[in-house]
Amino acid sequence: MIKIDRVVIVEGKYDKIKLSSILDAVIIETDGFGIFNNKEKQALIRKLAETKGILILTDSDSAGFVIRSFIKGIVPAEHIKHAYIPDIFGKEKRKTEYSKEGKLGVEGIKPEIIIDALEKAGVFCEETCDREKREITKLDLFEDGLSGRADSSQMRKKLLKHLGLPERITSNALVQILNTFLSFEDYKKAIEEIKQNGPKE
Repeated sequence: MIKIDRVVIVEGKYDKIKLSSILDAVIIETDGFGIFNNKEKQALIRKLAETKGILILTDSDSAGFVIRSFIKGIVPAEHIKHAYIPDIFGKEKRKTEYSKEGKLGVEGIKPEIIIDALEKAGVFCEETCDREKREITKLDLFEDGLSGRADSSQMRKKLLKHLGLPERITSNALVQILNTFLSFEDYKKAIEEIKQNGPKE
């Protein structure tokens, strides 16, 4: 079991069950879109964010990003960290049909992939990581072809696939996300690799 101090926000009970087998942490469910009208749970999440900080770990489909965006709208950014599971296509064992987008949710992802996502989010080293580093900027994204060009969307998708991140991440969100788990040098190395070889499988 891995202990983390932040409160983890997930979509449903099966996600909570999955994470409870990996993490020693407080885990709160949004009950899917139920969070939108649940004022008490919204207040709880805001309070927990203020006192302990939260980590959002939703599915990588469109619904997961809608829920993530909603929470971002009710909690100050300085209290939030984001972990993202990659786009992995498949069906959870308990379900009879594939999801609408055919992607596995948090409950269906292997523990080692979840742990990797948490490492990338920086939750294991918040007190010890060196924050004095060259930040990745929007200008870097532009200069490397990830924004402002006709093929930028395709280039971003290649980078996200290479890094094991979901393709729905926007260019505006990409800077913040990259800076949570990549050094500038590792970012430039990833850019060079996808330009030379394409994204790793």
